[in-house]
Amino acid sequence: MSPDDLDAHARALLDANLYMTLGTVDAEGRPWVSPVYFATADYNAFYWVSSPDAAHSLNLARRPEVSMVVFDSGVPPYHGRAVYLSGTAAELSGSDLDHGVGVYPGPATRGGSGITVDDVTAPAAWRLYRATVTEAFVLCPREPRRPCPLHSINADHRTSVVPWRRE
Repeated sequence: MSPDDLDAHARALLDANLYMTLGTVDAEGRPWVSPVYFATADYNAFYWVSSPDAAHSLNLARRPEVSMVVFDSGVPPYHGRAVYLSGTAAELSGSDLDHGVGVYPGPATRGGSGITVDDVTAPAAWRLYRATVTEAFVLCPREPRRPCPLHSINADHRTSVVPWRRE
């Protein structure tokens, strides 16, 4: 397994899952996590719709740093598959909002409902957000009690990936 294989593994996990766990921090430093339906077109920016009054939205207004994880909850125990992401996020407006509406909710095969700019602009109840990734890691795929083929480590471990990089 090569680093390119791990990038492809990360893309496959992101493509196969509909939800990410979004981690934010409030003004006092208390963490908050929220599951959100997401879409991405390039694996470097992730979009979701939320109420501006949701805890994570209020947190983002004060502190834009986020962490995210997308994982396959359908695999058997001890076969974890996950992508970990860090970045910065914000509510979208202007041309960024126009672009985001073109990305969210992703391909029709994902089952999400399309949105318009009016659906995510005041006085509507929802807003469109984007997280731009600054770091990405994948949980190295390995069989339980076996070392991973790339690092020969016989324990769960993360390694840096660049899912937006393609050959």
